[in-house]
Amino acid sequence: MANAPSYAPRGAAAPAVRIAYGVMPARPAALAGATMGTTWSARMALPAGVADAAARQAIQAALDEVVAQMSTWEADADISRYNRAAPGWQTLPAEFFHVLRHALMLAEDSGGAYDPTVGPLVNAWGFGPHQRAFEPPSPAAIQAARERCGWQRVPLDDDRRAAWQPGGVYLDLSSIAKGFGVDRAAMALDALGITDYLVEVGGELRARGKRPDGQPWRVAIEVPDASDDHALALPLENCSIATSGDYRRHAGDGDARYAHTIDPRTGRPVRNPVASVTVLHPVCMQADALATVLTVLGDTDGLAYARRHGLAALFILRGHDAWRVVATPQFEALALAP
Repeated sequence: MANAPSYAPRGAAAPAVRIAYGVMPARPAALAGATMGTTWSARMALPAGVADAAARQAIQAALDEVVAQMSTWEADADISRYNRAAPGWQTLPAEFFHVLRHALMLAEDSGGAYDPTVGPLVNAWGFGPHQRAFEPPSPAAIQAARERCGWQRVPLDDDRRAAWQPGGVYLDLSSIAKGFGVDRAAMALDALGITDYLVEVGGELRARGKRPDGQPWRVAIEVPDASDDHALALPLENCSIATSGDYRRHAGDGDARYAHTIDPRTGRPVRNPVASVTVLHPVCMQADALATVLTVLGDTDGLAYARRHGLAALFILRGHDAWRVVATPQFEALALAP
């Protein structure tokens, strides 16, 4: 850690004191905490007058607000109240409405490969807040869950900032809310005047500026085998990165192994050659959700979608005896940046 900054000597004229404060170097800081069933961390250059405690409190408060609105694991969260509500219009907090609107737009654009109403299927497969022994649900249970899904069933009213609850719809924003939490934590640091930071929640990251030593922030993309080995490292400046994969959270073993990512179009866990997808995007909320979209769409349709939308995406695919890595031109351009 850098030495503490030197202050002007006693007896210095007032203008000299103000100048000394103005050029005081930023102080490196590393903070961490817990949220959303995982952890958060942040590395930054703290400007003069901003204490570690203030930055930590700002990040935690921002993340706590996301949890209070969008966590299905919290019975009194706004999303849980929506999921329990009788048919009718439900007024939502601004942030919740913003995230849901983006999720519904992505559902339409992806042809239903992404669906924020997938919650009943997530729960049926044992990956929701009410965990059970991991075993595949019966065909009847899958069909019953599918009958409660469908993003088209949730129209929005912009004027009232409300979402329609047709009865039985169970929203699950876990594939987008974590990225939104990263964005909110970054905004909290911005509000404190912090201009150089790398903030992370459960592996999703957003960077601004540079490291305290003036070098770019660098992040590693893991080999998708839970070994903690790195496939590559790349610079990240004023950008976000999110990864979706089945190597950290899954159930079963061998041929019976299945991923936690559910394909809303089939009602079943994704089964394709995609081991992981990493997306770079200025907004972490979008990077988070898009990584899920591309995972569900798979190697052929997912790559086509990424290229059609000009996304910076990296696919790591399972081969017969080795990984195969495929990147879009936009990802290659950012990964090779100095």
